Amino acid sequence: MISPDLAEFLESGVSILVGTRDANLRPDCVRAIGARVETGGKELTVFLPSGTVGANLANLRDNGRIAVCFSRPMDHRSIQVKGGVLSIGEASEADRSHVDRFRAAYAQHLAFVGVPVRTTERMAHWPSYVVRLRVESIFVQTPGPGAGRPLVAREVDA
Repeated sequence: MISPDLAEFLESGVSILVGTRDANLRPDCVRAIGARVETGGKELTVFLPSGTVGANLANLRDNGRIAVCFSRPMDHRSIQVKGGVLSIGEASEADRSHVDRFRAAYAQHLAFVGVPVRTTERMAHWPSYVVRLRVESIFVQTPGPGAGRPLVAREVDA
């Protein structure tokens, strides 16, 4: 389950990459442009730009397996969430404000490490697909000796 502190991190405008695989176990990766932790922290929604989702969407529809990596550019704090897809659909106009806010926050994270805001503002982001997943496991992926270990519920999320 995603704690409130971890939810704040995941929704804060960090870099999000979504990994999937096809029937032959070939991986595919696409950048997401937003995430929302759903009530209770047992489900997560990610927003995938329609213009870049391609094979990733086909993989999700084929086998429903997904890995989502969240990484903060300024210190590389990284978390991976794995799970099974519950639904896939087109994002609504109501979702657009969430996607726009996330992109603006992401632009600020990247500006901190030297990427001009105007560059991030040109990223494909709309229209988008909305993918909702059941959270099955969470891993620490921050580079270092603890990378790859399961996130323990009692850990302080910073």
